[in-house]
Amino acid sequence: MSAPVTFLVASPHLRGSLFEGTVILLLEHDTKGAMGLIVNAPMTQSVQELMPELAGHPEVAWLGGPVDPTLGWCLYAQPVDMEGELRLLPGLTVSSSLDVLRAVERSGQPFMLVLGYAGWGAGQLTEEAREGTWVWVEQSTPELLWDVPAEERWQSALDRLGVDASRIVPGGAQA
Repeated sequence: MSAPVTFLVASPHLRGSLFEGTVILLLEHDTKGAMGLIVNAPMTQSVQELMPELAGHPEVAWLGGPVDPTLGWCLYAQPVDMEGELRLLPGLTVSSSLDVLRAVERSGQPFMLVLGYAGWGAGQLTEEAREGTWVWVEQSTPELLWDVPAEERWQSALDRLGVDASRIVPGGAQA
């Protein structure tokens, strides 16, 4: 069994920012900082508009975060056995390699093209979590990403914890 992945779910009190109502797939979190991909922010452009060589893909691209929006990420289910892939869970693989994206497209499997990422400096995410900015949801399966429509992911992630958003108090837990 694979280790679970973590989704960061924006607190309902995080209003007026890019991160309001977001769900972020956390890819890295260590003493140097953290990074992840917003997985519920569809863009207005389609994959084929952004990458004409991927004609036949009218599905939307996704805004992964405000950092480096020229950097693309591909989220997909089945590895294509190429260098540059990171299998997060059975049924969820990620890569920032353009060659991998092209191989995934040729494989015929569905994928998400995600542009940019969310990043935090050393200790920043831990502090934001302490302040109650993020609710952490660990999942050992990728259903939240593949089986839940984007507009329902935020609520669905909270439901998986049994959390009522109206009962989340700003300021986080204090001991």
